[in-house]
Parts: sequence; structure tokens; C-alpha cells
Amino acid sequence: MQIVRFAAGGRSRYGIVKGNRVRGCKGSPFGSLAGRGDSPHLDGSEFPLDSVRLLAPCSPSKIVCLGLNYRTHAEETGLPIPAVPLIFLKPSTAVVGPGEAILLPRDSRRVDYEGELGVVIGRKARDVPAGRAREYVVGYTCVNDVSERYAQKEDGQWTRAKGYDTFAPLGPCIETGVDPADLSIETRLNGEVRQSARTSDLIFNVEELVVFITGVMTLLPGDVIATGTPSGIGQISAGDVVEVAIEGIGTLRNHVAHYGGG
Repeated sequence: MQIVRFAAGGRSRYGIVKGNRVRGCKGSPFGSLAGRGDSPHLDGSEFPLDSVRLLAPCSPSKIVCLGLNYRTHAEETGLPIPAVPLIFLKPSTAVVGPGEAILLPRDSRRVDYEGELGVVIGRKARDVPAGRAREYVVGYTCVNDVSERYAQKEDGQWTRAKGYDTFAPLGPCIETGVDPADLSIETRLNGEVRQSARTSDLIFNVEELVVFITGVMTLLPGDVIATGTPSGIGQISAGDVVEVAIEGIGTLRNHVAHYGGG
């Protein structure tokens, strides 16, 4: 099942994609849906998919991101494999949806794409025990963990480098029916494949991440875990188009522009 957030008829709502149409939902798909695969209640509205504007598929209070969670990326950066998940946060204000612009900050010098699998939390999760992690997950989405490399290097921590407005594209949907253990993930820059890997190369898998992170902080419905990026990171410039494609989920596509259009 593909859950989307979309704008139509002067309002935004959640919906379920069926073929080339989207059916509106009553309220939010979170809560009781997590870990069950049930269908949300529909509100009776229906639209052609190409007539609506897709939004980010959820409104997270925070995005919990992973550094160095693919073996190939650790090798690429020359850094050791971490002993525990290396987590950091992106603010909710960094989120944009499919088709929206990634805006290069006025003071940026090198901004990179990072294609990632996103785990969408379906219900409040705190101290989740091993073996129950999937009960708290509603589905999976594509994430682009956009990063300003000079700020990352200068600051020695990653809040500024990762937290600029528009630096967390999400979408195009939340897919509830995939197994995240071994999905292909690909990032394309202007149609050219730059990253290509499988989620089986993750150092810490989805279940381990949910258990670890909820032992640190409470995750709320709609929060997203960005599970880390494989090797092949690279720079983006104004005018570029970046696509993050994940098997069974879809393709998140965003263009790149200067902040303020200049």
C-alpha cells in the first residue's frame, strides 16, 4: 500500500494510491496502522494522480539520521566502522516534498546529495525491545540527506551542515508492503547513476536502529529514521536534478536552485 500526502481542492490530506488515482483518507494513517498493514479509513474523495501535488509523505517532528551506516561509505570516507549507530538530527524545517527545490544556501561552497532509505514511525515509540521494532514502523520512503561539506568539516559536528532549510527531501510515498532487508537503492544526478547499493549492506539494520534510537529518545508518529547513505556521494549545483530511487517504493525527484533564485 502506498500512502501519500497531497494537495487538492485547496487543502492537504493523506491518501492511498490505487493505479493512476489517489483516494483521500480520513485523518492520519498513523497510530493503529503501524506494524499491521491495515488500510486507513477513506473519506470518499478521489482524484487523478496527475491532477494533485504530492507533498512530503509525513510531517516529522524530527528526522534521526545515521552517519557511516554502509560499509562501502565508511570505506569511501576512510573512517572506521562505528561500534554503535552514529546518530544526528535534522529539523522538521528541512523537509520538502517531491518536485520541490533543494535551495543552495548563500554561504554554501559544496553541497552534496546522499540517497537513503527512510523508516517512517507509525506510533509513539520509546525503549522498543528487540524483536518488536516492526510493530512501530508504518512503512518506508526515500530520503535525500543533503549536506554542506565545508560546514560539516569546519564545525566538527553536523547540525549546520545537515540542517539548512530544504536539506531533507522526502517521498514520494510511504510504502507499507516492502521488506527493507535487501532493497536496491540508487541515486541519479541528471539521469546518471551516482550511487547504487543494496540495503543488505547496512551495518545496523532497521530493527537495530529502531531499538537503539528509541533507547535514546522517544520517536513520534511521522518521525523518520534516515538509515545512512552508500558510497558515491557527490556535489550538486543549481540546475541539477537529483533522483533517489528505491526498489518497491518509487523515485524521489528534486531540482536544485540558488536560495532566493539568484
